[in-house]
Order: sequence, then structure tokens, then C-alpha cells
Amino acid sequence: MRYSWLLALLTVPSLLAQSPVAPVAPTNDAPNPYRTVPNAFMLPDGRTWGSISTVEPDIDGRSIWIADRCGANSCVGSNLPVVMKFDASGKLVRSFGSGMFIFPHGIHVDAQGNVWVVDGVPPGAGRGGAAAPAGGHYIVKFSPEGNVLLTLGMPGMAGGGAMHFNQPSDVITAPNGDIFVADGHGGESNARIVKYARDGKFIKEWGTRGSAPGQLDAPHALAMDSRGRLFVADRANNRIQIFDQDGTFLDQWHQFSRPSGVYIDKNDVIYVADSESNKSRKHGEWKRGIRIGSARDGKVTAFIPDDNPSADEGPLSGTSGPEGVAADAQGNVYGAEVGQKGVKKYVRK
Repeated sequence: MRYSWLLALLTVPSLLAQSPVAPVAPTNDAPNPYRTVPNAFMLPDGRTWGSISTVEPDIDGRSIWIADRCGANSCVGSNLPVVMKFDASGKLVRSFGSGMFIFPHGIHVDAQGNVWVVDGVPPGAGRGGAAAPAGGHYIVKFSPEGNVLLTLGMPGMAGGGAMHFNQPSDVITAPNGDIFVADGHGGESNARIVKYARDGKFIKEWGTRGSAPGQLDAPHALAMDSRGRLFVADRANNRIQIFDQDGTFLDQWHQFSRPSGVYIDKNDVIYVADSESNKSRKHGEWKRGIRIGSARDGKVTAFIPDDNPSADEGPLSGTSGPEGVAADAQGNVYGAEVGQKGVKKYVRK
């Protein structure tokens, strides 16, 4: 009898963890204290922006790193430098990575100023009988000057385990140098977080495809707060999941909408970009844009709306507005756009 009572008690948390989450009212009405700065970054003559899903401040807190898809939505056949650094005035001061990527998707600047770039795979690549481009599925760590310091994964080789990725989306490093990779952009790809030591040695992985707490569907971006908690933009599940660095599920937040990008600054201000909410994804009551709040208590305090007039119709119905998001040390916000192509800067009014 005692055993049955104890077993039932131990089962309750598991049952609660699997129970449906109560609907969260859309957080569309937070104030917008920002204005848009047009043409904040100056490209070299003759170059135009491609689709951009990622942006990151430098360790100086002022310069901005951007990974561009070579004036299109893929770098296949292009020799343009993918990785670009702009100073605070928007002037290009450094670029590198020519011919190394086909679908730059995530960028991260670590505590030493090294630049990590994730190469994913263009949508539909290798499907319907089409040949997949010879690239993608790997991550490169550069020095600030553009020297290759480390690679993870095998270019052009999709898979799992310790040595391969399948459509990785983002990478981040912890203060001790441990590396975390969001692996699995969606569809038939993986749905996991992979952890490595600072030298690239595999430590562990967690996550399977699904919607239960701890499961993932299109883990699209990563961020880490001052407590070392790992925030995962679990996009296809319309939520952020929070884990400790060993993969233990801690919480899930729906109030930041359908997250494509997530960034947390040194003051635990969280910035979340929703570039996909619409009726077809059963998330039509939520407006696209950047929600800003606290990584400590999850409260949404500001909202920069997408300037696309209709996210449910037209060529931008699939994605519009910022997909990647970041903020510099002055609190200026940057939105990387796949649909409109380019990076917008937002400053306080």
C-alpha cells in the first residue's frame, strides 16, 4: 500500500509535465519605445543585402557582426565574403569567409571575441530529386581576424551523433568555453541540443522531436542568461524552452510568441524575434515583431512590430520582419531579416 502511494506521488510531476499548457493571451500591446534608423550599415559599392537570419554585437559592445547570404538566400556559386564587421557608425571594417558557406544561419561572438558561424542548408536542398549543394551542416570558429580556429561537423554530410549535424541553426558558448549547438531546422532534420567541450570534444546531446517539455521542433536560436541557463527558441512549438547546461528542463515560455531569434544582454534583458506567426501556423492572433522583456521573470515590456502590412498574404507571408535579433551595449536593437533582406537598427525614441 505504501509502495503504491509512493509510486503515485512520484508519477504526478511526470503527468503534470505532459499536460497541455493553458493558452497564453497574445502579447501584442506592449509599448514600442523605438524608432527605426534607415540604412544603418554601408555596404561596398555594387553589393546588395541578401537574406540575413543572424546578427551579433562584438565584445566592444559597439561594433556589429553580420553573416549575409551573398545578396540572395544562398551563397552557392558566390565568392562574396559572408562574415562582415561594421563599426558603430555603420562602416564596414572587416570581412572574410568567401567560398566557405552556402547558407549562413547563426553567428555568435564568444568572450574572447572569436566569431562562430553556422552553415545550414537552403530550404528544399536535395529534395524532389535535386542535388544538394556541397556544403552546410557544419560550424566554423574564426579568430576576430578571420583565421579558422576550429570546425564542428562535416561540410555537406548530414547526420547525427558527435561528428555530424543535420541543418544546424545556431551556436553559443558558456563562460567556461563549453559549446552548445541547436541542431535541426525542421522537417526531416534533427531536433536536439549538442554540447561540446571548448576543444570540440563531444560531451552529450539531448532532445527528440515532439512538443512535450524537453522535446524540440526546429530549435532555431540559442541564448544564455547571467545564471548560465540556456534559452532555446523552440520555434515550431511556439515557445522558448529553458534548460540548465546539463540539459535538465527548467521552464517553458509562450509569452514571447513564435521565436525565430533570441538574445539576452548582460542585464538579462531578453529580445525575441517572431518572423513567422500567421494563421496557417495556427498562431494568427500573434503579431510578428520583436518582443523585449526580462529573462529573470519572463515579463514582456516592449514590442517592436513588423512593418509588413499583412503577414498572412503576399510574398512575405512565410517570413517577414526580423528573424535574428541582438542588442549592443547602448541598448540599440538590431533585426536581421530574411524576407525583406537586410538588417534594421532600432534606437530609443
